[in-house]
Amino acid sequence: MDALPALTQQLDPFALYRSLRDESPVLFDAQRQAWNVFRYDDVQRVLSDHHVFSSQLAGSRGPGQGGLFASSLISTDPPRHRQLRSLVTQAFTPRAVDALAPRITEISDELLGRAAAAGEMDLIDDFAYPLPVIVIAELMGIPPEDRDRFRRWSDVVVSQTRAGAPAPAAGHSEAQEEMGHYFLDMIEHRRSDPGEDLISRLLAAQIEGEHLSVPELLGFCALLLVAGNETTTNLLGNAVLTFLERPHLVERLRADGDALPAAVEEVLRFRSPVQSMYRIAAQDVTLSGQQIPAGARLVAWIGSANHDERQFPAPEEFDIDRTPNRHLAFGQGIHFCLGAPLARLEARIALTALLRGLPGLALRSAEDLTRMDSSIVYGLKHLPVAWATT
Repeated sequence: MDALPALTQQLDPFALYRSLRDESPVLFDAQRQAWNVFRYDDVQRVLSDHHVFSSQLAGSRGPGQGGLFASSLISTDPPRHRQLRSLVTQAFTPRAVDALAPRITEISDELLGRAAAAGEMDLIDDFAYPLPVIVIAELMGIPPEDRDRFRRWSDVVVSQTRAGAPAPAAGHSEAQEEMGHYFLDMIEHRRSDPGEDLISRLLAAQIEGEHLSVPELLGFCALLLVAGNETTTNLLGNAVLTFLERPHLVERLRADGDALPAAVEEVLRFRSPVQSMYRIAAQDVTLSGQQIPAGARLVAWIGSANHDERQFPAPEEFDIDRTPNRHLAFGQGIHFCLGAPLARLEARIALTALLRGLPGLALRSAEDLTRMDSSIVYGLKHLPVAWATT
């Protein structure tokens, strides 16, 4: 059974996830030569047990191999992972993230101010994309005129990407190459003219007396760009879609702002921006009775785990009062998303501004909604919305 093509573009893949959890909880995809894992307990183990399930890219044995991401946090095991993560942790502490709140509020208000009089917009193009990319670009010291390049690069990297695929899709390598050249130029510029941005700080940082290698610096830049852009863009789009499908919920959230953080957590579970993550079996292992050999590729389906009825009662119901809500949307263990506090803050501020600033917010059309062509991320290509104007 080859389930991945059907899961890639479906706006509602959750019924198929359920059948796979029941009938094939650990499924080998011969086409992609990868084991797919669908149940919550198995996905949690694959994501958290880094001794058994490695994040080291297959075929990558050192910096510079396997593309820009081969030397990034997402593709590194301890002890190097621990060393690399410690370098950027300070930029994403709760205190550092909270300090960004005024600027995030300012950007949200600016974006909504441009669109308010029109009474309609594409929420993805006009709001959900530019907000996080401006935030991450300012953290990295990227000039405003270069932000549009970011979207093209990050969209190509995540779209038409198949979880467990042995090779990148067309355009993927070209986008990484362009991105690599851009960041190489920026790194060289920061060497001679450092600033207060994150790239300058990474250039100055040392691990055991040694500076980061160029592949490691490029890995940081690429990961911050793509993760800082795509995850929050899709979280915002998925949240607005889910809320507008439930008008009574919009009214509740507009009246009770304190309910919004729990609503965001339920969006993260219900329509997880990241649907899957890869790992490599570092040793022979058994999952749900299925033996998996050392060296095998695995895909942990976060989107399925977050709908597993073994963990979440009535998982197909969107319930902002769900307690507990132990979703895996930001991963688990040592690879838990470093930017989770920032994504949550951006979502809270942006959604508050939307709900309060655009009265009568509603979908313009639900018929033409299409999902990004990716099995790794879950998000809409476009989300047309409208609201009442005075």
